[in-house]
Amino acid sequence: MDIKEYFARISYQGSYDKPDLATLTHIFQHHIRAVPFENLSIHCGESIELDLEATYNKIVRKKRGGWCMENNHLLSWVLKTLGYNVTLLGSRVYVPEYDVYAEEIDHLLLKVVLDGKSYIVDGGFGMAYQMWQPMELVSGTDQPQIPGVFRFVEDSGDWYLEKVKRKQWVPNQSVSTAHNVEEEVCRRVYVFTLQPRDIEEFRASNTHLQTAPDSLFVTKSMCSLQTASGVCALVGWKLTEIKYNYKDNMDLVEIRILADEEMEKTLKEKFNITLDKKFVPINTSRLSLF
Repeated sequence: MDIKEYFARISYQGSYDKPDLATLTHIFQHHIRAVPFENLSIHCGESIELDLEATYNKIVRKKRGGWCMENNHLLSWVLKTLGYNVTLLGSRVYVPEYDVYAEEIDHLLLKVVLDGKSYIVDGGFGMAYQMWQPMELVSGTDQPQIPGVFRFVEDSGDWYLEKVKRKQWVPNQSVSTAHNVEEEVCRRVYVFTLQPRDIEEFRASNTHLQTAPDSLFVTKSMCSLQTASGVCALVGWKLTEIKYNYKDNMDLVEIRILADEEMEKTLKEKFNITLDKKFVPINTSRLSLF
């Protein structure tokens, strides 16, 4: 594994000799715009491994993406290699369908300590809830970013991540999201504690999420990539492109349903992904990711 090879993968050409917030932010933004959040392996008959070298080979050399346990595991290696103080954390993702958080940790994120301040770095959530900058770990303070306003709320050692939603303008209403989702003002994203984790603690979740019949990742094929102005996502056959703050406090949401024969070309053109095996798209869950 070579840091310069990783930088070539994310098209990063800046300096990295000083582990400061500006460098961290710059590298992080290059990562989320180059490496998709995706679970396509599950729908190509491949297994998703937690081994760091396997993840490096998949994301850096094969130019694939990955989910949180791949993206953030790789990012932890990158940041540690550059001299950052990094701790793995585990969170439980909010499921709006049932208005509950997952019972067990099912999401990997990172805590980075810089100049006495703690920041949450999460390059593996994807879709419209992907932060674009490291977030300072403070409770109750709005942290505006281009995707929207994020904030943490701490309660008895539990830290909740929320995102305030903008209004959406969807020209193609025929394939729009559900009404109750459009009316949502603030979305809870996940809850975590500051208990340090080891990658081995995610092994059970990594297996469950790609094998359980009711897992979101089994019932939906998904691939999302942050762009210069928004996010592009392919969920099942639905291609959604969002332009943030298209108008005052309103995002432009363009949706198109793809035919099977458009899949391969779309993955290459929109996400720079070429798959080795036959991809079988699926979207049987009603849960909205936006």
